[in-house]
Amino acid sequence: MAAPAVQTKSKKTLAKPNIRNIVVVDGVRIPFLQSGTSYKELMPHDLARAALLGLLHRTSVPKDVVDYLVFGTVIQEVKTSNVAREAALGAGFSDKTPAHTVTMACISSNQAMTTGVSLIASGQFDVVVAGGVELMSDIPIRHSRKMRKMMLDLNKAKTLGQRLSLISKFRLNFLSPELPAVAEFSTSETMGHSADRLAAAFAVSRSEQDEYALRSHSLAKKAQDEGLLSDVVPFKVPGKDTVLKDNGIRPSSLEQMAKLKPAFIKPYGTVTAANSSFLTDGASAVLIMAEEKALAMGYKPKAYLRDFIYVSQDPKDQLLLGPTYATPKVLEKAGLTMNDIDAFEFHEAFSGQILANLKAMDSDWFAQNYMGRKAKVGSPPLEKFNNWGGSLSLGHPFGATGCRLVMTAANRLRKEGGQYGLVAACAAGGQGHAMIVEAYPK
Repeated sequence: MAAPAVQTKSKKTLAKPNIRNIVVVDGVRIPFLQSGTSYKELMPHDLARAALLGLLHRTSVPKDVVDYLVFGTVIQEVKTSNVAREAALGAGFSDKTPAHTVTMACISSNQAMTTGVSLIASGQFDVVVAGGVELMSDIPIRHSRKMRKMMLDLNKAKTLGQRLSLISKFRLNFLSPELPAVAEFSTSETMGHSADRLAAAFAVSRSEQDEYALRSHSLAKKAQDEGLLSDVVPFKVPGKDTVLKDNGIRPSSLEQMAKLKPAFIKPYGTVTAANSSFLTDGASAVLIMAEEKALAMGYKPKAYLRDFIYVSQDPKDQLLLGPTYATPKVLEKAGLTMNDIDAFEFHEAFSGQILANLKAMDSDWFAQNYMGRKAKVGSPPLEKFNNWGGSLSLGHPFGATGCRLVMTAANRLRKEGGQYGLVAACAAGGQGHAMIVEAYPK
């Protein structure tokens, strides 16, 4: 009796006629650290420079081959507002190589990468370095508006009388500082508060959120121990030891996590410090090339960067649903279905945010009533989802996470033998992003 035929998934090609194939040759990141630890004495461009040096060492790409650099960041250091340029100069790139910085909240380095993809696809350049950086250990704290105005007016005052008149108007409350907050400007709501409301709207329980967070930390610890986080490069911190690995991976127990109090909506909220991503310092960088350029230089790329999409929705009630809106659109652009995806890499801002997105994606009702779609796109199977941990455990430097997501997807595809990866993320402002990553043929 003949053996039954083995059914294999047919290979689809996403190459498009008359459009350049864009590849990511490789990518790195310095270890992601909890804010207030080993990077706290540094500046953002120091971290970005370290990521660039790590990329140069990893790829051996000649600096003069790089046509352009783009970096993403969210909370800018005022002294180095174009951090891409300062980091590039510090890493030894030519002063003739242009660089600019973009910001799009948590998808800033995604925007940096797709900017690079567009520059290459349009034929402007052949080689672009994209990356991102965030240093939450030293965020800019401003004087109050009244104090700033007085200081500027004093600077303009020409006589002693004018200065004394201005000083006489000083009040102690002028000294109250303005602290930056992870809050929406348009709604004044913190992201954690919004995540708590979103979890409640989709009936995501506290125990479900804690279980998902524990999964993230456990998978990240396993990946770290097995050497799978190969995008991490050592960073010798000036005056300190060399940092070798992420320091926020801490598998706990559900019993310990259950003891924590709600962080945002008290006393009945479900979002806690244990099921939220933590404030993180870090930087990442990737080398993007036109395929023909990479091959001419003798490189074996990691992956193709294929279709991508950006979406926006209501920043009040749908702040964190970017992946739900972006996923079906990018799949349609690429001509793929959820079944074609072998590796999902979604940004984990909060456990509740991830689980709410998974429920929304699996809801015909939500698709029809909120997205104007006939049917749901479907929920990613957990066995393909964030298998090496995610932002909850690895950390989330706002401007640098996007590159981590893409490189994790590329490295997972290579390790697991898959063809397509889907990267997705939410971002402040009710925005979102998704991209298809295709493994480069072995």
